[in-house]
Amino acid sequence: MKFAVIVFPGSNCDVDMYHAIKDELGEEVEYVWHTADTLDEFDAILLPGGFSYGDYLRSGAIARFSNVMKAIQKAAEEGKPILGVCNGFQILLEAALLPGAMRRNNSLKFICRPVTLRVENNETMFTSLYEPGEVITIPIAHGEGNYYCDEETLTKLIENRQIIFRYHDENPNGSLENIAGIMNENGNVLGMMPHPERAVDALLGSADGLKLFQSIVKYWRVKHVVTS
Repeated sequence: MKFAVIVFPGSNCDVDMYHAIKDELGEEVEYVWHTADTLDEFDAILLPGGFSYGDYLRSGAIARFSNVMKAIQKAAEEGKPILGVCNGFQILLEAALLPGAMRRNNSLKFICRPVTLRVENNETMFTSLYEPGEVITIPIAHGEGNYYCDEETLTKLIENRQIIFRYHDENPNGSLENIAGIMNENGNVLGMMPHPERAVDALLGSADGLKLFQSIVKYWRVKHVVTS
């Protein structure tokens, strides 16, 4: 399976994501600069965390207009797995690939520490190797992780089981309904504020994030076998 790690000016978690895929997952991965025209050769797309374009205007607002976003939109329509983490989640929101918006943390401070999450839906291509309701430890590192949407959107998210992760022991940023990660209606685009790529080895304090990437590979292999 071949992964693309999209690199925007200001990305700083791209190396972490690359390491998670190549060294921990053992799959093929390449960095792809934001000027790329196509992502056709890749099976999954990863948008890493960081501060794309210095978070000017608001997080993800400028990156949303990067050239590569047209290719990401195409990949989403084709059903390829797309994961946006932290700033990557913010970019997916700005690009309307996911519903809702991101606000400043309630504390108005940058937060960087491990948190516990509850797996709300394990019947997705991103979470099939987790148990339903499993509590996992994943680090966060953000100043704008306070997820918000209107009541109509929230109702749809709940009814369609699009809320994938919720904060468990505490809500670190004020996010609506303790939301830590959501996916689109088609189930192939996931955005989350916590960093699973920073929790892929016990030496990092937790390996709970590795199952997310393994779930993507499991989905791809099953699909490849069925369609081949």
